[in-house]
Amino acid sequence: MSGRTRMALCAAVATLMASCALLPLVSPVTWLIQAVFLLAIQTGVGMAARRVPLARPLTVAVQALVALMLLTLVFADKQAIIGVIPGPEAFRHFGELLQAGADDVSRYSIPAPLSDGIRLMLIGGVLVIGLAVDTLAVTFRSAAPAGLPLLALYSVAAGLADGAGDWLWFLVAAAGYLMLLLAEGRDRLSQWGRVFGGAPRGAGGDPSGALAPVRTGRRIGAVALGIALVVPAGLPAMNGGLLDAAGAGVGSGSGSGGTISAVNPLVSLRDSLNVEEDREVLSLRTDTADLSDLYLRIVSLDDFDGTTWQPAKRNIQAVPDEFPTPLGLGPDVRRTQVETTISAADWYAQNWLPMPYPPSGVDITGNWRYEPLGMTVVGDRRQTTRGATYTVRSLDVQPTAEQLANAPEPPSALKREFTKLPDSLPAVVARTASEVTEGSTSHYEQAVKLQEYFAITGGFQYDTNVKVGSGRQAIARFLKDKQGFCVHFSFAMAAMARSLGIPARVAVGFAPGTPQSASSVSVGLRDAHAWPELYFEGVGWTRFEPTPTRGSVPAYTQSDTPGSTLPDVARPTQSASTGPSASPSASESCAGRNPQLCASESPAAAPATDDDGPKWYLVLAWSLGGAAALLIPLAPMLWRQRTRARRLGAHGRTQADVSLHALAVWQELTDTAWDFGIPPEDSQTPRKTAARIVRLGHLDPAAAASVHRVADAVEQVLYAPSPRPVAGLAEDVRGVVSELGSKADRTTRLRALLAPRSSVRVVWELSEWWITVKQRAAAARPTLRRPSTPGQRG
Repeated sequence: MSGRTRMALCAAVATLMASCALLPLVSPVTWLIQAVFLLAIQTGVGMAARRVPLARPLTVAVQALVALMLLTLVFADKQAIIGVIPGPEAFRHFGELLQAGADDVSRYSIPAPLSDGIRLMLIGGVLVIGLAVDTLAVTFRSAAPAGLPLLALYSVAAGLADGAGDWLWFLVAAAGYLMLLLAEGRDRLSQWGRVFGGAPRGAGGDPSGALAPVRTGRRIGAVALGIALVVPAGLPAMNGGLLDAAGAGVGSGSGSGGTISAVNPLVSLRDSLNVEEDREVLSLRTDTADLSDLYLRIVSLDDFDGTTWQPAKRNIQAVPDEFPTPLGLGPDVRRTQVETTISAADWYAQNWLPMPYPPSGVDITGNWRYEPLGMTVVGDRRQTTRGATYTVRSLDVQPTAEQLANAPEPPSALKREFTKLPDSLPAVVARTASEVTEGSTSHYEQAVKLQEYFAITGGFQYDTNVKVGSGRQAIARFLKDKQGFCVHFSFAMAAMARSLGIPARVAVGFAPGTPQSASSVSVGLRDAHAWPELYFEGVGWTRFEPTPTRGSVPAYTQSDTPGSTLPDVARPTQSASTGPSASPSASESCAGRNPQLCASESPAAAPATDDDGPKWYLVLAWSLGGAAALLIPLAPMLWRQRTRARRLGAHGRTQADVSLHALAVWQELTDTAWDFGIPPEDSQTPRKTAARIVRLGHLDPAAAASVHRVADAVEQVLYAPSPRPVAGLAEDVRGVVSELGSKADRTTRLRALLAPRSSVRVVWELSEWWITVKQRAAAARPTLRRPSTPGQRG
């Protein structure tokens, strides 16, 4: 088997070993069989293209084309030309499958079912990573950078798996990468001829000594794996991620400061509404007299990109003893203090703390942080609500219709922030809002008419199994089909309110649950809810309820507005009775897809003043880890520079020093030539080696003369009875190094600097040291004489 063939096979195996980290994510794991088969074909095409041989870019292009045709045959054969040639219909089908796969990733917990979309993402990802590894390691003959795509594949899998056997899959992936590196090392060593490991180990010699560098490489790899598994245990955990175990979001922070980069908590909202068994999530005991208005708010979504609403990136701080007065709430608005004790189920792991809004204080133990603008409390360092019991003090704000109708314009900065709409929003949204609210004399009256339009007069129906499209046309499709659930109603009303100049956002949490007694309430999965919040100066963020048959109509919207048909009594919560949907609503999936972090920063909160900062040993551990991460890739360059400085240093005065200096300078010259692509040939004399370096390095006459002077000095040391000292050898070598660098291209210069080929001598030196240690240990071991037996001579 040739070196290139071995490298190609090792690259494919390394890719598959890294892909094993994806196995815990999906059930069943039959997709891996297809991935093995398709990756084998892709690898075989690459081997054939290199044997022809084709140019490197053309080889990569052929492999990519074959991979695309294979994916077309497996996933889009009916939309393709003759089953394998992708056309516009096939690419459109690929897009639909990928969108469906992304929706499924958002909807399902681990392990997710193997849908066609997820299967395309898995197999296509393996082929892309396999092509990248094969290109780097085999086509361009550089195995070390091939670890980057392997690391990317493992990191994605490990981030989604949430610790399910991480160490095992890490070992498998790392073993594949080390195997690839050893295959490259063996291929490079084989190009120099047979490699000998030094003196024979026994009296008769041991040919296995030739494998000393390989054995040493395996030992180094084993040590590196051990360090990689042990060191993270002493470093601080890196919590959070786009899809964490709670499936709700991430709060990250350290001590009193930090930021919260929250993800969309609507990922599983529809699934919660469609559960067959309405499991209890929270139990409440409260002193409020009106249980029908007891909404539990988790987080607010204030960033709208035209497709979905999601939380912005905000600063967080330590939880204060008393929360500040809510933004915009004036002293003349009636309010009462409410105290609620909430107990979360042992299985309910939510990163955000469900609380009545607006909260004025919370008593809870654990690692929690406070986000001032949204007045939310978020878990830090994987803190969740699982089994938690806490007490929330909140305000029951009771504005009048007159106060809302007479509210002045909000501050310009707040209005600018919370009325932003993307240019891609369909024009029908603003047009419908204008038509529905025609004749209104205030923002309050516009808001009430929007609520009435969705809840009563617009002919909308509440349905959790709708299919209303996806993308930026989702709201327009919802306004046309008039079917949806709370996500659609709240999203549409908030967007329409913004188009009218009313600051708006979407709140996510739980609608009022089922009363168990005069002061206790049970909140179940089917009470999961989303509703719009609109801002009125003097009152603050104010809840509206546009979703028919859900929640309760706020009393302040039951006004004497002319022509209003809103009921005079609050609507009780009614849970959806439909069963689980086989396919997700496209509109909901666009709202629940994997979100990206908000690009713009919202107004920052003031930093806290407590002293709960990072511990010194964590800072030290991170500093050492960062230093190691920087030094390890630079180790070959640093070792090479140190070796060059040592070899070209002063040579002393004695005859032995002169001889050693000449030999060291010669070795530096040959190693430098090796780094620039001129491998050494130990069978040649110094004179022939010098001529070869001059010829292959295309050196000018001055540099050529320097090379020959160094070679003459080495021959004096090797063959002359009394070698005469030659001055300026170190300067000759420095001149040759400069000349070789000027004649080489940029890639060769970078390779010689960052990954010098001569650094393999470290492996050889380690191998020789290990052999010496074992020989000394064997020599120090006492020899035991066997006792003679009768019939034998003593």
